[in-house]
Amino acid sequence: MSDESRPPQETEQPLNQVIASRLAKLEQLKAMGINPFPYRFQRDTSTIAAVDNFDQLVEKQAVVAMAGRIMTIRVMGKAAFFHFQDEFGRLQGYIKKDVVGDQLWTLFGLLDMGDIVGLTGTMFVTRTGEKTLNVSGLELLTKSLHPLPEKYHGLTDKEARYRQRYADLIVNPEVRETFRLRSKIIAAIRNHLGREGFMEVETPILQPLYGGGAAEPFVTRHNKLDTNLYLRIADELYLKRLIVGGFEKVWEFCKDFRNEGMDRLHNPEFSMIELYQAYADYTDIMAMFEKLLRDVVTTVHGKTEIVYEGNRIDFGPPFKRISMLEAIVAHGGPDLSDFDYDRAVKLAKDNGIDTAGLAIHGKVVEAFFEKFAEPHLINPTFIIDFPRDVSPLAKVHRSNPKLVERFEVFIGGMECGNAFSELNDPIDQKQRFLDQGKVAEAGDTEAHKLDEDFIMALSYGMPPTGGLGFGIDRLVMLLTDAHSIRDVIFFPQMRPE
Repeated sequence: MSDESRPPQETEQPLNQVIASRLAKLEQLKAMGINPFPYRFQRDTSTIAAVDNFDQLVEKQAVVAMAGRIMTIRVMGKAAFFHFQDEFGRLQGYIKKDVVGDQLWTLFGLLDMGDIVGLTGTMFVTRTGEKTLNVSGLELLTKSLHPLPEKYHGLTDKEARYRQRYADLIVNPEVRETFRLRSKIIAAIRNHLGREGFMEVETPILQPLYGGGAAEPFVTRHNKLDTNLYLRIADELYLKRLIVGGFEKVWEFCKDFRNEGMDRLHNPEFSMIELYQAYADYTDIMAMFEKLLRDVVTTVHGKTEIVYEGNRIDFGPPFKRISMLEAIVAHGGPDLSDFDYDRAVKLAKDNGIDTAGLAIHGKVVEAFFEKFAEPHLINPTFIIDFPRDVSPLAKVHRSNPKLVERFEVFIGGMECGNAFSELNDPIDQKQRFLDQGKVAEAGDTEAHKLDEDFIMALSYGMPPTGGLGFGIDRLVMLLTDAHSIRDVIFFPQMRPE
């Protein structure tokens, strides 16, 4: 590298010229006998550890080895400052021709922002007070052939960030932190359930018959068996089979798939926790879920209170409990407790609710709830006691046969979990499935299918059971203050370009 400053920044050049320049440097490196993609590098510290142990390293004048991606370069004659980052932090480096010699100084001159390097040197502090690595050794570990998005027209478009998550992660440390928190949240859930005596299990993703949720499935084909299979929409029916088989507390971290629309709360592939506990009902599951959420939030944030989209949310139990019908009235909607379908449809039309596809009373009730109550449920709230006709897998309410013992938990204005006192009467369950068949004939593509093998399992006897499913993605949204589900999924589904 000449003793002069670098040529104009890459941002001032057309992209094809930038890439051509990097390819030319790649060939220069090869001509110098330098492998631009070597096999390994032995590190003994990280950027964050070097900063944390700075005083000790300086006192001992310890030579450290670390690696990272170059993010900035500032050349000043025969010396240069640059910043490099690894997974956990960013550190300044200082390299001087007189220290490293002509060969490494020439190598440094062929480096670009985005290149990954291995470095050795000692720590010192600059006159401006910045902790810095004084480089004595330099090795190119990966030559970057495409400029960093932050330095080339930016990466501000959301669609581009989702499509090129790898680039998003390089230039946006807050995005990396979101996904670290996601991992921490999942670990906290796993640890909590383990302490509570739940056994983690695995059930099929490819299923001959989909069930356990109200959704359209993705269909695939098994060539050898010459039959269609479905990507699961829920784990429920298989987990209940395990309860029948004698396991009393089971849970699964599951990837589920629903062939539905995409918006800020929905991705066709999403992550769920489903769990089932024998000899429990939905009130037991409410208490258990309160405890789990409090533990997870405290583990991640150190307190029970968070802020989500400007709203303070407190996960300290007890959560508010209110029936779906009562919640509608409480937020200005009509009283639908007479279960008069025709009246409910008329009221829906009067209130601007699209009634297409609302073939049963419970669907109308849900539509009123979504319009009047759901947006106002900011602090954790259990919406309990759903209409029977929209809950074919839940037990009839012990006090009102038109309702079932079911709850959904709402936090931050969105549904985050669904639970039942599980229906374990095989005769009633079969009739509910048959009733769903009539709903399907009326045009409901999300109606539950009759699962004869599941009925057979229930016929062997399933103990009283409480079950719960809750969305990992939405919980991560809450705990990272993310507006969209796509902000908390590494590679969300995108429309074709």
